[in-house]
Amino acid sequence: MGALGSLLGVPLGIAAHRVVVPRMAAGVDITLPRSMTDVWHAPLLGLAALAGVVIAVMGALVPARRAARLTVAEVLHNE
Repeated sequence: MGALGSLLGVPLGIAAHRVVVPRMAAGVDITLPRSMTDVWHAPLLGLAALAGVVIAVMGALVPARRAARLTVAEVLHNE
């Protein structure tokens, strides 16, 4: 799920940035410098995708370890 979220979220975030920021600037009649519009670089995107996967794994690790320690009887008793 974390990998899927990264694969979908990063491109959607870039697309939203490219659409929203210029329209907001045009709405208030200002010209933005390139440093405010050209903010996405390949190493940064790779790091963002990797961070999403790491966060997902770390978030799932504790509940998975706790569930692995339960016996079948405990699981069925909690159902």
